[in-house]
Amino acid sequence: MFNLKKLILGVMAAFMVASGANTISADMKPGKGVTVQPIEGTNLEEKFQHQIIYRALEQLGYEIAEPQEVEYQTIHLALGTGDGDFTAVHWDPLHLVFFNESGGAEKMTKVGDYIAGALQGYLVDKASYEAGVTNLGDLKDPEVAKRFDADGNGTADLAGCVPGWGCERVIEHHLTEFGLRDTVTHNQGAYNAVIAETIALQQAGKPIIYYTWTPYWVSGVLVPGDNVEWIAVPYSSLPDGRVANTEFMGKDLGFEVNSLRVVANNEFLSANPAAAKLFEVAKLDINDVSAQNKRMRDGEDSIDDIARHVDEWISTNQETFDSWVAAAAAAGG
Repeated sequence: MFNLKKLILGVMAAFMVASGANTISADMKPGKGVTVQPIEGTNLEEKFQHQIIYRALEQLGYEIAEPQEVEYQTIHLALGTGDGDFTAVHWDPLHLVFFNESGGAEKMTKVGDYIAGALQGYLVDKASYEAGVTNLGDLKDPEVAKRFDADGNGTADLAGCVPGWGCERVIEHHLTEFGLRDTVTHNQGAYNAVIAETIALQQAGKPIIYYTWTPYWVSGVLVPGDNVEWIAVPYSSLPDGRVANTEFMGKDLGFEVNSLRVVANNEFLSANPAAAKLFEVAKLDINDVSAQNKRMRDGEDSIDDIARHVDEWISTNQETFDSWVAAAAAAGG
């Protein structure tokens, strides 16, 4: 059926972008009177990508409730039960199990492709790589594994993944699948503490092996191609029989190449087509996220700092940001 109101809003939204305006009229604020309950992870570095979305929602008239901060599995449980409206930190396909266990497509929807090309995998220091340690399977040799023995117990110390994040399941699967249980210790705990010890070892000239992901500040300190290198796995093998693309630039990293996507409760999406459209069209360059995370690592890590980073990103990318808001406003309420 022809929708005159939507046509008018669409024309007004297009004019807004063409004219360079960065605000919209009250008539074009379909979120007015609606409070959104976002859910974030516990990593402070993930606030940047969320707050950019919050700013766009506020332009549409929505009120943003204080975000809940929980682990990834709990994020999905809350979205499935309707205790939260959306998150911008669903790793697809890494978090597929959490998504399915929490009600799947009957309860929530993956919307858009917010941050594409997110990598995960194992890296070693440059000297170890050049000495021939180019594959995780190399650590099956006890003598190779001892190269990375930081605590003197005879096994390689792999700086790994926090329990409950999803990546730990892949690492544990690899240790069994590739016969590494006797030669590799998976060190888990608060990731920033574990990786800080790893960085200190590298800076002291010691061999290191660790897990990390992008976007994240770690790759601005331990720089692939500079002082560290990604290593391959013997072959692609994922938990639960999953089959996915695990290759990047000709190297099998052992983890799916992911996108960080918005996941939202279906009832919220149905009631808020403007928000749904925003989630669909918003796209953030992964390098922008890594650069902001590096600024946090270098000391700009307060809430005020992050808000300033968001201001600066929007100012630099004003036309793109405005186009998101315009498209969402045209979708109506």
